[in-house]
Amino acid sequence: METNELFLKTAFCFMACDGEIANEEIKLIRKLADNSDLFKGINVSELLNIYVDEINTNGETFLRNFLYDLSKLDLSQEIEIQIIKTAFQAIEADNNIEYSEISFFKKLRDKLKITDENILNEFPDKEDYLLPDIKVKEDIEYSSFSFSKISFK
Repeated sequence: METNELFLKTAFCFMACDGEIANEEIKLIRKLADNSDLFKGINVSELLNIYVDEINTNGETFLRNFLYDLSKLDLSQEIEIQIIKTAFQAIEADNNIEYSEISFFKKLRDKLKITDENILNEFPDKEDYLLPDIKVKEDIEYSSFSFSKISFK
């Protein structure tokens, strides 16, 4: 998986893990696609709709596979920081932070090599995301949701 696609898939997983893809989250993707090189060289709309089809078909397996694939990559600290930044942006895009998003972040965090100290150096106001979780459960809690195609028109 290309790095740019990894960033997009990260954003999508965080958009979807709470069971709703909010308009503000789609606007974030559009803004990142238009104003940065984060998704440079990939067809954002096409990939998002592939992800929508996959998550509609496979549900939580899609999210688990993302985390598994992430754990197998040898990523630089810079790329891991960007993954974390992308996750934070997607979580906070709709101004409604759900427990499922925090839980999924903790699962993502567990797959990365970066230290909490390095994360806090980059994101000093995000300490709450790194606190131990009261609920310790390995499985992703994801109900069956059905998402619509995503359009940038």
